[in-house]
Amino acid sequence: MNRPALPPAPRMRRSTLALLAAMALLVVASFATLSLQWKAFFTLDAARTTGEFLLGFAPPDMSPGFLRKTVMATAETLSMSALGTGIAALIGLALALPASGRFGQTARDVTRVLLNVSRSIPELVWASILLIAAGLGPFAGTLALAAHTTGVLGRLFADALENTSPLPESSLRINGVRPFAAFLYATLPQAVPQTVSYTLYRWENNIRAAAILGVVGAGGLGQMLKYHLSLFQMQQAATVIIAMLLLVAVVDAASFALRRVMTR
Repeated sequence: MNRPALPPAPRMRRSTLALLAAMALLVVASFATLSLQWKAFFTLDAARTTGEFLLGFAPPDMSPGFLRKTVMATAETLSMSALGTGIAALIGLALALPASGRFGQTARDVTRVLLNVSRSIPELVWASILLIAAGLGPFAGTLALAAHTTGVLGRLFADALENTSPLPESSLRINGVRPFAAFLYATLPQAVPQTVSYTLYRWENNIRAAAILGVVGAGGLGQMLKYHLSLFQMQQAATVIIAMLLLVAVVDAASFALRRVMTR
């Protein structure tokens, strides 16, 4: 029995080839312009110095008093990331409505510019700015996470709303349903799985970002890490780093489990 012939493989466009060539040229130019000292990095002296530095972290400080402080800082970091992500999800969803073009082209363009500005400023820069207004501590870190994540989630939510099928909402509106009710019952349910998945993913990223924001005085594990490293208290710093790794692993596992439940 003769098998049906396979269709010919699609040809790669010239524009795609030009883009790949430009990317390859950019990578080569990056290596050529940067003074990367690979030989110095792989010398025996560099390996010995790195080994001595890493040995300074052992053993981690497991005293009850310090573990209690670490647990409190871990809870603070988790709270910063969860609250910052929650605030960003609410504001991002509100901004996603005009950004998806539901209120006209002008509102879409203005809102998308605001979202672009919000997410183009890194969390550390937001934290440095907000520390002046809110002072040291987790409040400034939470606001910094919310400010940056609002731009990210607002753009993703807007794209999710634009990619939904307009037919269910149009059918409801033709039958006399009010526009807002039609949106809630027809369009929003289509975008909910994507928006929840995006929110969980950004929460994972904000766990790491919250741990780093403490470097500028925004509280949590990052502030503890900066304090002990600045005093060369390596064993205490090792405990904080382990707490960061465990927190990220737990949140990643929980987020992965939630996404699997949603996709079933």
